[in-house]
Amino acid sequence: MPVAIITGASKGLGRALAGALAARGWDLVLDARTPETLEETAVALKVYGTRVTALPGDVTDAGHRAGLVAAARRLGGVDLLVSNASALGAEPLVRLEELPTAGLRRALEVNVVAALGLVQEALPSLRAAPAGAVLTVGSDAAVEAYEMWGGYGASKAALNQLAAVLGVEEPGLRVWAVDPGDMATDLYAAAVPDDDGPRPDPVSVVPALLRLLDERPASGRYGAALLEGVR
Repeated sequence: MPVAIITGASKGLGRALAGALAARGWDLVLDARTPETLEETAVALKVYGTRVTALPGDVTDAGHRAGLVAAARRLGGVDLLVSNASALGAEPLVRLEELPTAGLRRALEVNVVAALGLVQEALPSLRAAPAGAVLTVGSDAAVEAYEMWGGYGASKAALNQLAAVLGVEEPGLRVWAVDPGDMATDLYAAAVPDDDGPRPDPVSVVPALLRLLDERPASGRYGAALLEGVR
């Protein structure tokens, strides 16, 4: 069975994608910071009969990243690496004049540095996989100037660039930077707690991600508008 590592997998888009892959028979290595929530997710997914390893921890910890890849190798390798874990930099979001530099560093460490570190750790296994792929979860804040989204958007813009260069440097892999669009997630609620408008469930994005895996288009950035037709 193919094996996927998914960070930020205890809820939201990470959990939704994990469920869809488990239903297809994928074995999974799941990461999140809250042990209880992650374990509950892992137990729920085991109903599909696949192997699910839950490793709580912080993706900024090099030892934790090594543990995720080691767990995947024990299951057979790494076919797919999904960098979904994210940090906002401030909760709720604030204007740049108020953004703590420590918060910006945290966003960069989680959203960019840790994502690269995990790729570096997993590259030998990804190269050895029959159809190795990396999927980074981005945001339209990486390319649009939204008030108060500057720090988070800057980190996601950097992540997009890393994914773009990785796709060039690793032509044997597929590297997709995906902007899933607005979703009803805890991350968005923490970012803008006063905005209670309706948003799509993360589950609605999953068919688009599965299409990437099925059709394996060229490495590149795939925005919400491009994915809309398969929701």
